Amino acid sequence: MNQEQLFNVLLAPRMTEKSVGLSGVANQYVFKVARKASKQDVKQAVEALFEVQVDQVRTVNVKGKQKNFGRRPGKRSDWKKAYVRLAEGQTLDASAE
Repeated sequence: MNQEQLFNVLLAPRMTEKSVGLSGVANQYVFKVARKASKQDVKQAVEALFEVQVDQVRTVNVKGKQKNFGRRPGKRSDWKKAYVRLAEGQTLDASAE
């Protein structure tokens, strides 16, 4: 994959209380990724952009919530989340990239 495709796979790091806890305990990092991205795409993107060794990738399709926009009912977009576990001894600072 070229550099532009790698940036299109990883959309943003997810910095929540749960994801920060996972990074310290289980060496896992959470990213918002493109909905069509496969586990192999996510692995290649993380390894190329952050120069680390990826041990495992797990993905979750998150369904958008039903919300009211003014008086009209609507739905937020569905999105995909990836849990990336790095190899032993590897770390990354996802907030800096």
